[in-house]
Amino acid sequence: MQIARVALDVPLHRFFDYRVPEGEPLSLTDIGYRVRVPFGQQQKIGILTELPVDTDFPLDQLKTIGKVLRDLPPLPAAWFRLARFCAAYYHAPLGQLMLSTLPAGLRALTPAKGRPRHRLAAEASAQPAPTLTCEQQASLLAIANGVDGFHAYLLHGVTGSGKTEVYLRLIERTLAAGRQSLLLVPEINLTPQLEARVRARFPDAGLVSLHSELGEAARSRNWQAALTGDARVVLGTRLAVFTPLPELGLIVVDEEHDVSFKQQDGIRYSARDLAVFRARDSGIPIVLGSATPSLESWANASASDRRERYRLLSLRERAFEGARLPLVRCVDTRIDKPQDGLSGALLVALEQRLAQAEQSLVFLNRRGYAPVLACAACGWTSACHRCAANLVLHLADQCLRCHHCGFEARVPKLCPSCGNQDLSAFGRGTQRLEMILAEHFPQARILRVDRDSASSRKQWEALAARIQGGEADILVGTQMLAKGHDFPKLTLVAAIAPDAALFAADWRAPERLFAQLMQVAGRAGRADRPGEMLVQTQFPQHPLYAALVRHDYQAFAAQQLKERQQAGFPPYAYQAMLRAEAPQMADALSFLAIARACSPCDMADQVTFYDAVPMRLSRRASRERAQLLVESLSRRALQGLLANWVTRLEAMKIPSRLRWHLEVDPLEF
Repeated sequence: MQIARVALDVPLHRFFDYRVPEGEPLSLTDIGYRVRVPFGQQQKIGILTELPVDTDFPLDQLKTIGKVLRDLPPLPAAWFRLARFCAAYYHAPLGQLMLSTLPAGLRALTPAKGRPRHRLAAEASAQPAPTLTCEQQASLLAIANGVDGFHAYLLHGVTGSGKTEVYLRLIERTLAAGRQSLLLVPEINLTPQLEARVRARFPDAGLVSLHSELGEAARSRNWQAALTGDARVVLGTRLAVFTPLPELGLIVVDEEHDVSFKQQDGIRYSARDLAVFRARDSGIPIVLGSATPSLESWANASASDRRERYRLLSLRERAFEGARLPLVRCVDTRIDKPQDGLSGALLVALEQRLAQAEQSLVFLNRRGYAPVLACAACGWTSACHRCAANLVLHLADQCLRCHHCGFEARVPKLCPSCGNQDLSAFGRGTQRLEMILAEHFPQARILRVDRDSASSRKQWEALAARIQGGEADILVGTQMLAKGHDFPKLTLVAAIAPDAALFAADWRAPERLFAQLMQVAGRAGRADRPGEMLVQTQFPQHPLYAALVRHDYQAFAAQQLKERQQAGFPPYAYQAMLRAEAPQMADALSFLAIARACSPCDMADQVTFYDAVPMRLSRRASRERAQLLVESLSRRALQGLLANWVTRLEAMKIPSRLRWHLEVDPLEF
């Protein structure tokens, strides 16, 4: 009797053994096929992982495989190695991880019928490549002359320096070598423009995209094209890092610093870090590109007291001839006091751009009309009854909305507490800023771009087309507009109220603020018109703003890394966070206290456990949340402890309504 070991989508750290049907023997070449198997009272789709010679279970108790699905090639060995590493590092059930990376259509017992994907002949000739700058040529030459096999390159290029052209030249070389390329981007909204450029340059390369807005059939079709080798270039967001590519020759991670590469629910993996592992495992180069690299990547490429893991490549000048980095000016709002959030200097600058038929962007990373609705008579505020946060006023929709749990309520006509009719909106969001600008500039065409106005890719493409077509004079936007977009007529960027992040409790906040401001500044002056950025601040002498004015990422990064080293923060330490949610905070804290007490003692001298505390957003969706930080100067010691600890945690008896999860390398605190 032959035995097959199958991975299933269940939250258990084990595979399941089945009998192979008589007369249908399997061989090692069948490993990686999907299989349909009975599980309990139902049927499930699993993945054949092994053909063991024996089993720990009585043979007569083993169920028989229903069917081996050979409609696709088997998953390659490299895909298995990536999945095993991810499950081991992030301490996730391997079977659950494996199945979750497949398109939903391939996990279904009756997959949706979609039209087959055909490789079409190129409808147009390939778009000619532009002339490279000296810095672009030097970067490509450094990669071409690098050692064969794996090497990680950090491409640090100022905004508009032509990082994308470097990616395209590397993809061109990879295609010429008969291999596939994987290009990862942090957000769906960055894919249309980049996809158009890749398709125009390589019209017959079988480009496919993979992201969450694709329909089930389309995602399955594109994923299959990658597995069979029909697709030579794959452009995707976070989950695309798991795409099986049998002839992979290059990985590119664009905007590698972006937190969107970190999964924040389910299995909490970092796609950027997994991409580096995949490149190393496959023996191929990987390029991490950004104008504001993450401090972890910068330390890997430049720190003198650590082994250099990445090779640093720099693009210091903009690629467009005559284009210069924007002039950055800080507007001291203690002197030039804003009216309705807009300083006098900003109003003058906007008026000048309107007179010159140029576009401006007013950046405020807060959507909605106002952060809170309040009653001055009794002190009532529009608090969310499910979260430890306020309901945001969305005047356009006439509703109060929680940006954490999604709860909505109609805007009250009277104060729910005292009946006062005079309710006030405090603070500003993009909707309110849009209205204020319309009052100041009634002749201007104002366009708001945020998650409310562009909640889907189609909506974003329509807005982007209007911007490119010159149908907007003033843009009001959130971080959606801060990176990856090229609007030639945009010459002025203004940042409204960025100071809050300077003194936030999260020690990563300054890094995120600097990256955000540098990225949004980079939208201005990308063509032949000079650009300018105004930053409204009460702290114009702050070192962060001083570095921003000089476009000096290196100085900012050096200062931040020095502070982190002194404080013992990543990348000079390694962290994991155990979080718990329960209807009552006492239950969550009690669980974490018990979890800390049951931790292994053999590495207590190398690992530090901090006290369990409520999370900053202590209540979300009617559940109280707490966390326990674990830290070590040794990644090996931390991982060794976590592997043992997770086993003990899963054996604990916990209340039915309590949930917990472990996050390795957390980004949110």
